[in-house]
Amino acid sequence: MTYNYNDEELQNLSWFQDFLNNNTGTGMLKIRAYSASEAVPVEGLNVIVSTLIDDNEVIFYEGYTDESGTIDRIVLPAPRISDNNLVSPLKTVYNIKALYPRENMNKEYSINMFEDVCVVQNINVVPDMSLNNEVM
Repeated sequence: MTYNYNDEELQNLSWFQDFLNNNTGTGMLKIRAYSASEAVPVEGLNVIVSTLIDDNEVIFYEGYTDESGTIDRIVLPAPRISDNNLVSPLKTVYNIKALYPRENMNKEYSINMFEDVCVVQNINVVPDMSLNNEVM
């Protein structure tokens, strides 16, 4: 089943409360979307950030890149660094879906989130040349 982080019913589910209890810290995610070897920012890329908790997908963020091709400061739950032994740091794995129908693009990424860390995910949008085969 899929839930949105803001769903009221989600807040009452025990598996979600367990997730929150294990992720009392926060980390940040920044999205950078571009094409042409980072020369051209991509505006309007749809980004969905989620994680799987007990076979349930929970969407924590959905939005679009701005004119500079970025989404700044997506705050996500993460394990507290003070709970780590740092030999094998605790992390929460999030999935990023990047959708850009204009270029027929659908990419997925997986990131590890840690407390007080800003993860930057670069997304390279390659033009779909099959859409540009118009006769002049």
